[in-house]
Amino acid sequence: MNRRLTVLNDTMSMKDWLRKHPEVRTIRVAAADLNGQARGKRIPARFAENVVKNGTRFPFSVLNLDIWGEDIDDSPLVFEQGDQDGVLKPTERGFMPMPWLEAPTALLPIWMFRENGLPYDGDPRHALRAVVDRYKARGLTPVCAMELEFFLIDDSGKTMQVPASPRSGKRRKAAETLSIRALDAFDTFFTDLYDACEAMDIPADTTTSETGLGQFEMNLMHCDDPLRAADDAWLFKMLVKGLARRHGFAASFMAKPYAEYSGSGLHTHFSVIDKDGDNIFDSGGPKGTAALRQAVAGCLHAMHDSTLIFAPHQNSYDRLVPGKHAPTAIAWGYENRTAAIRIPAGSPSARRVEHRVAGGDVNPYLMLATILGAALVGIEDEMEPPSPITGNAYALDLPQIPANWAEAIDAFENSTIMPRILPPDLIHNLVLTKRQELHYLAELSPEEQVELYLDTV
Repeated sequence: MNRRLTVLNDTMSMKDWLRKHPEVRTIRVAAADLNGQARGKRIPARFAENVVKNGTRFPFSVLNLDIWGEDIDDSPLVFEQGDQDGVLKPTERGFMPMPWLEAPTALLPIWMFRENGLPYDGDPRHALRAVVDRYKARGLTPVCAMELEFFLIDDSGKTMQVPASPRSGKRRKAAETLSIRALDAFDTFFTDLYDACEAMDIPADTTTSETGLGQFEMNLMHCDDPLRAADDAWLFKMLVKGLARRHGFAASFMAKPYAEYSGSGLHTHFSVIDKDGDNIFDSGGPKGTAALRQAVAGCLHAMHDSTLIFAPHQNSYDRLVPGKHAPTAIAWGYENRTAAIRIPAGSPSARRVEHRVAGGDVNPYLMLATILGAALVGIEDEMEPPSPITGNAYALDLPQIPANWAEAIDAFENSTIMPRILPPDLIHNLVLTKRQELHYLAELSPEEQVELYLDTV
């Protein structure tokens, strides 16, 4: 009964939003596919209430397309099962503006269900929901925050380069780490970006310039709802790319657009609170609790097999190289950014885990489901991690993250721990998707691969 009332209230709230925004002429309904691409429809605003009430429909296979938007050749979802429709219903997020478009437009995020009302296991948002439900069953709630790195790029010519500053007309052809000058050079863009985040209710916090050419990082504030945290990251990526184009350049979350510079990561911080609101990682001191060590152990145990989630594309592996501010070894440490898992210093009440493997090109739903799911396996099994490292992880003899895409696909497909984290059908669908992409990417030149990934991921 409570769930029915919640759905009714959400529906009324969405209808109220439409009535309060009569300027909106069209809406987009969109769900995230396995690659994190937005798949959906454009609908005139006068028919939007029908979508709010009844949802919309499109084939299950649409959430299992490859990076080009093509069907998976041997997917059972297509011809074998008759390419059946799923039912897509609005998420609890509701309507929001799309500030990067010229005409007043609203976005309605949706997710997929079966005809009988059960969640569709191949939907990445449902994969995260299932993990969160397991935490809830133990009286626990993950608290998550994300740091998203991206590049601003002028891709109008044959060679990519940093855009000219709208203020000076000059191009700064060097990395400018934590540079106020680099931020001010694109002040108009970042001012519009913060305004757009406010309009979309994305909790954008600090922005810094980073070590890459035209590279920046924006932090999203911590949130005690992992589904909302993943929504925020997915929507933020969509917003940044769309708004940059409106400003006359590109924004890209691809892992490694420039061979000579560090790539873009998507670092995730998480803690876990109990039913009393207490952080179960807080020991009152700098080392953390047994639960923290168990969560770290679970993340390390799953890291090799789950690399495909954190590095889902061929370009992803150009980022995961020694000495370029991205982890290559399966290790953890206190205040150590060369490790894959870092335990930040600070107040014991804020004790948390930072997972540093994922690139900016990930699907945020699958990434967060995998991190939190692996941590939960560690807590459930009371795993114990190896000793934390000190010093430079690149110089130590440690187990390694898969070095290439093919190895990561094999490890993911043959894993015994991934079925404890993600639904088997989703694992199978993702393997088929990545094997098809691996086959066809081999036909593209490096320049064509960059062109493919620049706007998509």
